[in-house]
Amino acid sequence: MHLDLLDILACPQCREALEPVDVAASDVIEEGALRCRGCGSRYPVVRGIPRFVPAENYASSFGFQWNLFPRTQLDSSSGLPITKQRFFASTGWTEEELKGKRVLDVGCGSGRFAEVALATGARVVAFDYSSSVDACRDNFGANEQLDLLQADLYSLPFRDGVFEYVYCLGMLQNTPDPERAFQSVLAPLQPGGKIAVDVYPKNWLNVFWPKYWLRPLTRRMRHDRLLRLIQRLMPMLLAISRTLGRVPRIGRKLRFLVPVANYEGIYPLNEEQLHQWAVLDTFDMLSPAHDHPQSAATMRGWGVAAGLRNGEVLKPGHMVLRGEKAGD
Repeated sequence: MHLDLLDILACPQCREALEPVDVAASDVIEEGALRCRGCGSRYPVVRGIPRFVPAENYASSFGFQWNLFPRTQLDSSSGLPITKQRFFASTGWTEEELKGKRVLDVGCGSGRFAEVALATGARVVAFDYSSSVDACRDNFGANEQLDLLQADLYSLPFRDGVFEYVYCLGMLQNTPDPERAFQSVLAPLQPGGKIAVDVYPKNWLNVFWPKYWLRPLTRRMRHDRLLRLIQRLMPMLLAISRTLGRVPRIGRKLRFLVPVANYEGIYPLNEEQLHQWAVLDTFDMLSPAHDHPQSAATMRGWGVAAGLRNGEVLKPGHMVLRGEKAGD
């Protein structure tokens, strides 16, 4: 972590300032700890990442998957602008406006969206509840514009109003209470700052999706066992899904009857990439401890309750809520 990150950090327990201890004299802290000047709480810094949460938590499945598939969904790895297109379609922001701004990446995983934000020239602070921050460090730790933390969404270690942009893409529905999570990430956003979050859409068709029939079992399985099962079944699952997907007019709906992430006809991935993305995202949908899709009406309610200016809900794929924080 860069030493100037301390300017925007606060103890998640008592909100007082933090100071480095047991660290080498440098502008970059690789190992040591941060100590609260108020309550005295200590938080280790490991591999340059302040750790504000225990190693094992409800997001452990994400740490498992992103450390196994750290580069699969990076645009720099796939050679396709899939993540870049999703990022800008969801946020409505431009590369020019992000340049030089302080941006918070909530739930960074291995850094697929951080890669896009960093490419704009933004100063990015990214955090995750899981050990996926280590995969993000391996991918982008050399970038001087990035700082990483392992932190709790419901107990953020930031001062209020220190970020100009906040985004949370692909993880809000995987928290115990998505509405409370949304409210939490508003606090570090400055008045007039912009926010964009997305969730899985909630609709009546979800009752026909085997994902939700299987999750009561699969989310309790050991992660390595579930992954091996998915890998073993993937050739058959993909073949069935592809066959159903080619049925005229209703194929795109029919293939949801198979619990597999099939991106054929959606992304221009090659055969190897289609298989790897299918394994990764099938694990991603079956393993999390929490999965709480939300309706458009619910998300509009979040925006109204938060007093967002220019708030809007749209569905460029996931269900997106975006707007500006009220204030000068």
